Amino acid sequence: MNTAHMPKADKADKALLLVGLPLVLGLLLSACGSGAQPQGTAPSPGREGSSSGGAITVLAAASLTEAFNQIGKDFEAKNPDSTVTFSFGSSATLATQVLQGAPADVFAAASPATMKTVSAAGAANTPADFASNTLQIAVPKGNPHKITGLKDFVDESARIALCAPQVPCGAAAVQVFAEAKVDPKPDTLEQDVKATLQKVTSDEVDAALVYKTDVIAAGNQVDGMEFPEALKAINVYPIATLQESKNPSLAQAFVDYVLSPEGQSVLAKAGFAQP
Repeated sequence: MNTAHMPKADKADKALLLVGLPLVLGLLLSACGSGAQPQGTAPSPGREGSSSGGAITVLAAASLTEAFNQIGKDFEAKNPDSTVTFSFGSSATLATQVLQGAPADVFAAASPATMKTVSAAGAANTPADFASNTLQIAVPKGNPHKITGLKDFVDESARIALCAPQVPCGAAAVQVFAEAKVDPKPDTLEQDVKATLQKVTSDEVDAALVYKTDVIAAGNQVDGMEFPEALKAINVYPIATLQESKNPSLAQAFVDYVLSPEGQSVLAKAGFAQP
């Protein structure tokens, strides 16, 4: 259209229309798009996927070795992008490592007293009890040295292994000997229950006090003997996430799995009782 002969008013109206149309279209498009997330944009951080992915380190009492190794495999299968690394040992030693700043995400102890040293220092979150254990007398298969009970632990001719009193299995041993009014004569004091059990499986000692679960784990290498005083020294196992965890969501997911029916089933098969 030739605008050369248009009236001035018509020209001005058309100019305003041409300028205003893009602005109106832009406002309409903006309004339609508000609240909609463009395709391909990552979801904002939240709980989705927070229980899987990444790696954690779990510090656990030596007596949990077999059960936790299985729980770790099951947990990784359920959370395929996750990796769980275990460090097993004396609960007392592991607690010291936590307090000294060792990088870890979860701590599972063989006694509430050991856990308390960590939680009281503010290094662990609120613990939850997840299992319990009792002591048994472990002897080499077939009981070649004819051990009959706790009274044989006072015989200086008998070779005896005990856990050191500062670790949970040793503290429990102190309790049962006090209950039985027996003053033992150990030949060796070991720093964790697995080291104590090894003295039996290698026939270095005639008898030792270890947990029921360790006797079961040793299979046909040892025989286990129950005794009534063991019920006076039941060890309860607490577990907690650690304050300095680099992956607190995965750490909590692992704790939840230990407390779940699946985790509890593995612990029961290993010989642990309910806390």
